[in-house]
Amino acid sequence: MARIGVLALQGDFEAHRKAIERLGVAALEVRRCAELARLDGLVLPGGESTTLLNLMRDEPWFEALRRFHRRGGAFLATCAGAILLSRRVLNPVQPSLGLLDAVVERNGWGRQVDSFETRLDVPALSGPVDAVFIRAPRFKSLGRDVSVLARFGGEPVLVRHGRILAMTFHPELTGDGRLHRHFVEMADRRRRAVDEDDVERSRAVAS
Repeated sequence: MARIGVLALQGDFEAHRKAIERLGVAALEVRRCAELARLDGLVLPGGESTTLLNLMRDEPWFEALRRFHRRGGAFLATCAGAILLSRRVLNPVQPSLGLLDAVVERNGWGRQVDSFETRLDVPALSGPVDAVFIRAPRFKSLGRDVSVLARFGGEPVLVRHGRILAMTFHPELTGDGRLHRHFVEMADRRRRAVDEDDVERSRAVAS
């Protein structure tokens, strides 16, 4: 089974942890860069992206998260997490990891008072998904390799880029675990591939 962590520096990490655990999968609350080495997948929760950046100064998080991605780690990123992963951030400009080929506008769907809930058609899943938008960012542009899994008002709100599943809404607030399950399955495929590589290397050494 995939080893899943939830970045627990700020934001609604506890709701994500509980959503993963409801699937019967253990979830580690991650507060140190070194803990990433134990994981196959990491949830980057929503919250306040500027506050998150300030908290990440205590350790070399940018380097550690990029290393995690290079070695095959999967990400589920919601709201502020999607902002952190993106190639470029607007309103205002701020540092980001550049792992998701997207330009993101902070609060693009409005401020706190403009928060709303809707239903999204997600063909990759069985049936529509309830989506809660809270000070939600907006995907302003996407790279060619980014797949759109759901739209609202004609605009992308759920995307996949390789091992990254990113969304501008909060699936952890609805009780619907299908997106979390989809992410766990992504991470589990990564773990099985690593295990198979380890077996092949062991056979090569033994021969």
